[in-house]
Parts: sequence; structure tokens; C-alpha cells
Amino acid sequence: MNQGDVDARIQDYYSQHFAEGERLTVRSAQGRLEFERVQELIAGRIRQGSHVLDVGGATGVHAGPLAELGHDVVLIDPVPAQVLEAKRQGTFEAYVGDARDLQFAGDSFDVALLFGPLYHLAERKDRLLSLGEAARVVRSGGWIFAAAIPRFIRHAVLTLGVEIPHPYPADWVSLLERGTAARGGRFPGAHFHTAEELEVELSEVGLIDISVCAIEGPDGLALEQLGEVDEDLHQAALMVVRKVGHLPGIRDMTNHMMGIARVP
Repeated sequence: MNQGDVDARIQDYYSQHFAEGERLTVRSAQGRLEFERVQELIAGRIRQGSHVLDVGGATGVHAGPLAELGHDVVLIDPVPAQVLEAKRQGTFEAYVGDARDLQFAGDSFDVALLFGPLYHLAERKDRLLSLGEAARVVRSGGWIFAAAIPRFIRHAVLTLGVEIPHPYPADWVSLLERGTAARGGRFPGAHFHTAEELEVELSEVGLIDISVCAIEGPDGLALEQLGEVDEDLHQAALMVVRKVGHLPGIRDMTNHMMGIARVP
């Protein structure tokens, strides 16, 4: 897959076809589950008043609430239209930027968030470059939170509820074996991880205290089909992912997984 083509599709998708700001707020019940889990995974680890870099932060869905909690947040995103919308919040800085080339001095931040870059980068070297850049700008002992989309869930989205073709499509096999994006669909996903692969990539850039867990957990795909859910169902989904979202294998049964690590 040509990364230049993916980058062009990212610009088109997020500026013309998809409102990222709505995804975690009004599009489905999955969005609320994802948002609350991400916020709790971050809040349980970082200090009050942290200097946070939100890499690929889109319209500021996470940057805004973190700023409201008293953190000093800087957002970068490659899509100018999303940065313009993020700037309108007025509670954090926002700039156009690339995860592979962060325009900040080393040791500038306490925390880096990468909720998007990894699944939009086809080549392993580019993913390692983006993680390495995050590690460079975060101070010793600081936290890095990196989201990925599991191969398991991407394969499920493509195949469940449809008649399975014979022979099995080669790009579906490649998705499962190597994480490469299958043809079709507007979403500009370029690579899909296993939890173990994400752990290795975090380790290869020198990060320590690495863990990987599900964000939404096994109920996320079902909640994505629902516009709203009652509070009991939402709390049940949270309870399930809190209890089992760290388990090998089960942590791949989720819309998104999160790698969590520290800079040595």
C-alpha cells in the first residue's frame, strides 16, 4: 500500500465524508463507551496539570475534556479542516502536523496520545517513527497512550453477516496474516494490529512498563449498531471491559485497543 495514497485518502475522508467530532458523541452508543474508557485509562495514570500532546487529535474530542480538567494540551492533526474546528474550542493549542515529524523539542511533554496515527500508517517503519517521535518529545517517566484497530475486529466487520466467497479472498487472508488493509470501503485504514504486535512496536522504540488492553471490549461492536442505550447496558459494557479487557486474546475483541507505556 502506498502511504502517499493513504495520506490523500485521509484528507478526503476526514474533511469531506466523516465528522470525527460526532463519532464519540452522537453517532452511536459505542462512541460514549469508547470516550469514557479512553478518558479513564488516561486519568488513572497521569498527574494533575500535565503537559499533553494529542497527536492525530482530530477535532479535539479528547483534548477539550483534558484541558477542562486542568491539563495543558497541544493538539496536532494532518487535516487542516479538523485543526480549524479544534481551534474553535479555545481551551488548547492546535496545529497542522505529522506524527512522523513532530515539530517540538525533546522532553517537552509529560504525556503523548496517539489515537489514530498507527492505523493510518501502512509501513512498520513509519509506525515506529511515529512512536519514536512521541517517545522523543515526552520526558523521562512520562506516559504514551497509543490506539490501534485489531485485525480481528476489522475482519469481523468485513465478513460477518455476508456470504463467504470461495476461494477465500487473498486480501482477507493478508489482513489476518499481516494486518494489511483489505480493498474496499472509504475508511483509510492502512494497518491493523494484534495486541502482541502492538506490544512489540512499543518495545522496539525503547518504551517500558508496556500493557495493551481493549478500549470498548467485546460489547463494542454491538453497541456500534445502536444509536442509544439505557444506562444499565452502558454500565454493563464498562464492567465487562474493565474485568476482561486486559486478557490475551480477549483484548483483541474490541473496536479499538490501547497500548500504554512509559518513557524510561
